[in-house]
Amino acid sequence: MAIIGARIDNRLLHGIVATSWAPDSGATRVMVIDDDVANDPQKKQAMKLGRPSGMAVSIITKETALTNFSNHKYDRQKVFIISQTPDVFLNLLEQGEKIDKLVLGGTLTFDNAIKVTKRAYIKPEQVDIYRAILDRGCKIVSQYVPQDDSVDVAKILNSKKAGA
Repeated sequence: MAIIGARIDNRLLHGIVATSWAPDSGATRVMVIDDDVANDPQKKQAMKLGRPSGMAVSIITKETALTNFSNHKYDRQKVFIISQTPDVFLNLLEQGEKIDKLVLGGTLTFDNAIKVTKRAYIKPEQVDIYRAILDRGCKIVSQYVPQDDSVDVAKILNSKKAGA
């Protein structure tokens, strides 16, 4: 089964993810892929406190995630992945993992960023990564909470002629 949910969120595992996104997905494991948090024992322990009820939590580096997926470690699990950056998801897709939909949740604001929603922005240098994800058949939408209407990120990128 493997990846059943994928989300970009600058706060990683927090209340909305733990109480809405992960449970609604039917996941058995929530996976935070973030080198900074994975390599900082205090941050890692604090984030584990947000574990959704009844789910396993992994907080690992990108390298560990790619290795574990390539070794089929999660094949019998339903994994909901959260990362702060789109490159993690592109790397998983390039490795042959299947991700049907990537949700762009909350991000920080950046200079010259493309505004997708009032809470989600794409850095100019990430545009090619988002396009490569789309080219691999993964739909990208922006939603802060599951109840929000989804915004098609491909339409935003195409309308902005971003990176052209």
